[in-house]
Amino acid sequence: MAETPKVHPETRMLIDGQLVGASSGKTFANVNPATEAVLGHVADGSAEDMRRAIDAARRAFDETDWSTNRAFRKRCLQQLQQALEAEKEELREQLILEVGCPRMLTYGPQLDVPLGAALAVPTRLIDEFPWETALPDARDMRGGMNARRVRKEPVGVVGAIVPWNYPFEVTINKLGQALGTGNTVVLKPAPDTPWNATLLGRVVAEKTDIPPGVLNVVTSSDHFVGEELTVSPHVDLISFTGSTAVGKRIMEKGAATMKRLFLELGGKSATIVLEDADLQTAVMSGLAVCSHAGQGCAIQTRMLLPRSRYKEGVEMLKAMMSAVPYGDPQRPDVMMGPVISEKQRSRVLGYIRKGVEQGATLALGGRRPKHLEKGWFVEPTLFTDVDNRMTIAQEEIFGPVLAVIPFEDDDDAVRIANDSAYGLAGGVFSASFERSLAVAHRIRAGVMSVNGGMPYAADLPFGGYKASGIGRQNGIAGFEQYLETKSLAWPIAS
Repeated sequence: MAETPKVHPETRMLIDGQLVGASSGKTFANVNPATEAVLGHVADGSAEDMRRAIDAARRAFDETDWSTNRAFRKRCLQQLQQALEAEKEELREQLILEVGCPRMLTYGPQLDVPLGAALAVPTRLIDEFPWETALPDARDMRGGMNARRVRKEPVGVVGAIVPWNYPFEVTINKLGQALGTGNTVVLKPAPDTPWNATLLGRVVAEKTDIPPGVLNVVTSSDHFVGEELTVSPHVDLISFTGSTAVGKRIMEKGAATMKRLFLELGGKSATIVLEDADLQTAVMSGLAVCSHAGQGCAIQTRMLLPRSRYKEGVEMLKAMMSAVPYGDPQRPDVMMGPVISEKQRSRVLGYIRKGVEQGATLALGGRRPKHLEKGWFVEPTLFTDVDNRMTIAQEEIFGPVLAVIPFEDDDDAVRIANDSAYGLAGGVFSASFERSLAVAHRIRAGVMSVNGGMPYAADLPFGGYKASGIGRQNGIAGFEQYLETKSLAWPIAS
């Protein structure tokens, strides 16, 4: 492994404008998934700490002008943008260490891309969004004339619960929209990746005018501390990105207080390669399962190949995946680092065993790499002869595993792609743009790549159908998710 860069992590939480340790004094270890070494420690917040943060967010929403002073919010978000840009290289090194993400990915989706747009787009929308709309005057049911308005107002206190796979990217997109719309936020990062969140808390406390309580950051080794957000009557909306199983629990527990929800959950996305496609270009998209070790909800982990070109496509995939550079995420040429934890590696290997047991052909990989003594690595893994009813084709593995499934024609491909509990993302390749688009329109998924397009940006809605979630992040749709709608009318002379 390359020499570990020096970093200066923040170990404290942010509660009511103060950087504090846990009320119990406890801390927990932050572990490097590439080396299994303890990187350092961070405050281990309790349910009591979370309740203090919720109370602070409630006061900040109810008793300050944060929710109504749009010019002030805009200035604060601009300050936050500037402060984070000054911390960019520190953030980069911390992400590589705690997430295990390859250095090359921090120049894209892990850091530089969201840092460039996730705050900028909602900051711009503060001025451009139609906060109040006038409808034509109209007679009411009693015959009188009314002036009418539709007004958008912030929801209130937002509980933001963030996963470990792309922690900064998910966090900054949630915060940009939630804060930009005038809400206050309690942020609960994943226990596996706390440092990027605590750094954000320090920056907010020390380098912006964001008032105390508007943003709170509570780190904890206990996942159930986050459930305080779900059950609290003082929290108005839960913004959660993570597994479908946890999303269902949030829906159930939040029902008692009628929580508003944004849930961006799992996926089992399919790439459809039609028989007229440029096969080499199309199957190259299968390498996405090796990007960040397949730990991405929208990664297309099923590839559908036409029977007439199945063998040819599989041979290309084997050659490509065999050449993927993986290992030490510090190396600039590495595409794939470790999975996040020993528990996750065991889960991925368990799915691989199940694939073999159910009759799929393990064409490549499937083991712990022998040349990497430390770290939670899994080899790039390719399954062929997969039936879509198999577990590896139906359940989200969240590892570097690609299942290749044959199909007969366009209708059969659409049927197989849609035969899933999930509906987050997908892709289609054809020499004919019109044919690709026609197939894309038939797929029950919230995000579709057509001939290699990249349907993800801060101004483009992102989210899924079916068990992949509720609502959308980013774009106008994401911005509106953090707003309530109020209709007003008053009598006027006819």
